[in-house]
Amino acid sequence: MIESIKHKGLRRLCEKNDGSGIRPVLLDKVRKILSALEAAQGPEDMALPMFRFHPLTGGRRGTYSVTVKANWRVTFRFQEGAAFDVNLEDYH
Repeated sequence: MIESIKHKGLRRLCEKNDGSGIRPVLLDKVRKILSALEAAQGPEDMALPMFRFHPLTGGRRGTYSVTVKANWRVTFRFQEGAAFDVNLEDYH
């Protein structure tokens, strides 16, 4: 379940099914990722090969990442079976 979303475009997509805040080339994969996150009960549920799931390190420890396309990632934290701080970013 998704509890909080940082990125305004992602929030609009989840709440209003409005993808205008997300680059069109990323939209299909972002929809798949959000659907999987909504169903996930823990970070391990996101460990699908197509998502290239990995935990972040250093100052981002506790945050997980899945690949959308090129350098674009959806990042999130998991706590008590819910995803928090879901974000779409290029952190490279």
